[in-house]
Amino acid sequence: MKPQLALAYFGVVLIWTTTPLAIKWSSIGVSYVFGATGRMSIGLACLLVLLLLRRKGLPCHRLALRTYLAVSMQIYASMLITYWSARFVPSGWISVIFGLGPFMTAFMAAAYLKERSLGWRKLAAYSLGAFGLAVMFSSARELHPMAIQGTLGILLATFIHAASAVWVKQIDAKLPSVQQITGGLLISVPLYWLTWLILDDGALPTQIQLQTLYAIIYLGVVATTLGFALYYYVLGQLPATDVAMMNLMTPVLSLLLGYLANREPITMKTVVGTSLIMAALALHQRADRASLPVQIAKSKNRRAKKNRGR
Repeated sequence: MKPQLALAYFGVVLIWTTTPLAIKWSSIGVSYVFGATGRMSIGLACLLVLLLLRRKGLPCHRLALRTYLAVSMQIYASMLITYWSARFVPSGWISVIFGLGPFMTAFMAAAYLKERSLGWRKLAAYSLGAFGLAVMFSSARELHPMAIQGTLGILLATFIHAASAVWVKQIDAKLPSVQQITGGLLISVPLYWLTWLILDDGALPTQIQLQTLYAIIYLGVVATTLGFALYYYVLGQLPATDVAMMNLMTPVLSLLLGYLANREPITMKTVVGTSLIMAALALHQRADRASLPVQIAKSKNRRAKKNRGR
């Protein structure tokens, strides 16, 4: 792996590891809606400057507009629920539960995109992941009176995130990633401001701790802008299976970071639940690698039949 690619890869892992804790810190002493609105507003400003520097515009055809709407589901609905839930669960749990996203995506892809993603190996992985989630729910009862609601909220946010990804793929507008996220933010940021006006009466906090301020700026500039750019750079340079390994690394690292930097508890049930979900992800990725040659062969056969029919 080239040095710059290795730096980009571990940069994404580092950003994904620190994002859940930064989300938690960005709401200390302020409303969670204010924290989310500040982050997305900063992120949109950075991306608009990036597009301006690159002299890129935003397509406005029908498929592009539908894509922006689909992306805004994740940026607004999923992230707002995540910010609400982060107040009641350890930050590392956010990364662990979001690790279930590939399972949800596979189910929806099978239903709406007609992808064959439900072989016996994957069904075994889904069952293992569900068992790990059940253990996490059991552990939530010992943490906080609202921890179960927070866990359910993160699970709902993960589902919306997966649904957004499937919808974007179904639209298939073939837009560059920066345009997709910028268009999604252009829809989402006004919704965040409206939510802030409704829930917080548009009231600014009388004072903001430096920790909170730095977390909001970090999420807007680094997690939303730099993290996004690095991720798609890595995705274009490495096989998807190598990129997917990040899903196995970040939950464990996030749990350790939450424990070391925020004194968040790590119980035996948390360890067991996380281990089961990580094992499920590993089994899921192994099933993907096993089915890849078959999918390639079928794709070649379909193209050959089309060519013969011409």
